[in-house]
Amino acid sequence: MAADFDDPRFTAFGLFSEAFTGLTNRFAAQFDEHRLSSVEFEVLLRLARSPQNRLRMTDLAGQTSLSTSGVTRVVDRMDRGGLIRREACPTDRRSSYAVITKAGIKRLEEVLPGHLELMQRWFIDQLSPANLDHMLNSLRTIRDAVNPCATAGSDALDDEPAPSAA
Repeated sequence: MAADFDDPRFTAFGLFSEAFTGLTNRFAAQFDEHRLSSVEFEVLLRLARSPQNRLRMTDLAGQTSLSTSGVTRVVDRMDRGGLIRREACPTDRRSSYAVITKAGIKRLEEVLPGHLELMQRWFIDQLSPANLDHMLNSLRTIRDAVNPCATAGSDALDDEPAPSAA
């Protein structure tokens, strides 16, 4: 049996991959201007959008493209830079939180206007509102299938007191 190199599955995934790579490349220069990597931006944004501006380290790994050890390295580096801090979990000694600091919020606020402008121009404006809704639903379906931990900790406010702002 001969391989079908024109299989539409190759086309679907190839287009998705090319679009993602193209967008990532458009964003990279803007992140560099603000002394952030794309991973650091993703971590700051995830924390800023999370309840109490924090996530358990394991949940942060599940929501990003990083392994647990990768999250540890990024969090340690960003902690040294004052953008986030680690906070012990009072109910589980094995767990800790990554918490965005005031400096991290400030850096994110500096990056966001340009990032939103690029997202609007190169992503949102390319789709009709109906196509964007369909794409978001489709991407959530795929994300939930391949990464069921991707939303871990994002909607669960625990019974612990809110951490003090740094």
